[in-house]
Amino acid sequence: MATKLEYIWLDGYKPTQSLRSKTKIVKSFSGNVEELDNWSFDGSSTEQAPGGSSDCILKPVFACPDPQRKDAYLVMCEVLDSKGEPHESNGRALIQDDDNDFWFGFEQEYFLWDPQTNKPLGFPAGGYPGPQGPYYCSVGANNAYGREIVEEHLDVCLEAGLNVEGINAEVAAGQWEFQIFAKGAKEAGDQIWVARYLLERIGEKYGVSINWHCKPLGQLDWNGSGMHANFSNTLLRTANSEEKFKAVCEAFRPAVAECIAVYGADNDQRLTGKHETASIHDFSYGVSDRGASIRIPLYAVDHNWSGYLEDRRPNSAADPYKVAAVIIKTVKSANV
Repeated sequence: MATKLEYIWLDGYKPTQSLRSKTKIVKSFSGNVEELDNWSFDGSSTEQAPGGSSDCILKPVFACPDPQRKDAYLVMCEVLDSKGEPHESNGRALIQDDDNDFWFGFEQEYFLWDPQTNKPLGFPAGGYPGPQGPYYCSVGANNAYGREIVEEHLDVCLEAGLNVEGINAEVAAGQWEFQIFAKGAKEAGDQIWVARYLLERIGEKYGVSINWHCKPLGQLDWNGSGMHANFSNTLLRTANSEEKFKAVCEAFRPAVAECIAVYGADNDQRLTGKHETASIHDFSYGVSDRGASIRIPLYAVDHNWSGYLEDRRPNSAADPYKVAAVIIKTVKSANV
């Protein structure tokens, strides 16, 4: 029986990459990604190669069932250049976590966006809904907008085998969040990108676009969107030491510019020191402090200073591969 394989990759657009995909038909597929062949595409159409030498290579790295198509799989790919080396747009290749010692939980926020009004769902065409307050974790047609899209997305993600750990309506009207956890930085990034892909595709059916921009409503009094990165490694999970936790946090202080460079475009619009963010110009950390750059969860304190940390600076459009790569590099540099 023929099987549809949807090869998915990230293009070369800057400062924010977009998802691309195309379908390959094979006679059979067991679900093991190692069985899959590389495939080429026209990089001159995706800002990844010149027209005179346009071939780029798709290397399958993650595969899962595609619940929305019959006899089909979703295949996340790395992009290689014509020589078979990681393309400059390939953030996954930057991750130094071959032993999967790093665990990541990403909290992906986004807006459901009405192309007709060019505003989030729930915003009237001629103005704004009531102020923030009733929308977070809300229920009811007056406060929750687009739930049918969000629920369908949750179902297909779970059917695909993605490790979604929860969903909720967020602080602004039309804003939602899903959370994905994986043991291994590369797989965490793979799953976030596949989940984003599925959400975009579901939006097509409803005529609703997904707005990943971190501050789509500008500097009006509405929250922006983040992709908070919860992370741990053996050091943090077994620290039993406040000193070690603070040493890891301090390792991020000299790396602020390097981190911010990959934490998503236009993050200065979101990291203002308001709306549960720290200022992009500062660096801070604190226990249970959602206004800090890095939050030390109560969980870690309650477990004798062992557990994980949350970097609250990555924004909703950031590449989880690049976010994970810089966090791993920084944690490994800690003087512990």
